[in-house]
Amino acid sequence: MTSQVLATVEPKMARAVEVMERDFQGLRTGRASTALVERIHVEYYGTPTALNQLAGISVPEPHQIVIQPWDRGVLGAIEKAIQKSDIGLVPNVDGTVVRLNVPPLTEERRRDLVKVVHRRMEEAKVEIRNLRREAADAIKHEEREGLIGTDEAHRELEQLQRVTDRHVAEVEKVGAAKEREVLEV
Repeated sequence: MTSQVLATVEPKMARAVEVMERDFQGLRTGRASTALVERIHVEYYGTPTALNQLAGISVPEPHQIVIQPWDRGVLGAIEKAIQKSDIGLVPNVDGTVVRLNVPPLTEERRRDLVKVVHRRMEEAKVEIRNLRREAADAIKHEEREGLIGTDEAHRELEQLQRVTDRHVAEVEKVGAAKEREVLEV
């Protein structure tokens, strides 16, 4: 029964790391990336629609993103949505496409982004620790109910700690890579 607790908690911990990685993709690093704009929602015929469902997004140059909508009528809405978003880029509409020039980051902005990276890493670690606590409580409950023995509970708690440590190390590794990317000039 307890191995079931471990089997359910491990994918949740892995998901916490994946969500953090996805959040990091949306962080501006001085290089153009389609992930910067994919999640922006555009008002399209009264419905908020993800930008990547309305247009082709490409990166023809390291410091430029080109958005080519499939329907020309949505160009103005895309421009407004980008201006409202918090990515800090000014859209240039060239008749059929929207161009976003990604300027190099200032040193101050890089330090701010590193703080954002660290804050997001800490949030992921807290989520993993909360999952560990819930699983440990479930294991201890099973032990109190007599479903498993003391030795088995001890082994399961040790295995739970190893799984937790592995996922926290993964958070550290991914966070350190993103920090290096942000600080890269």
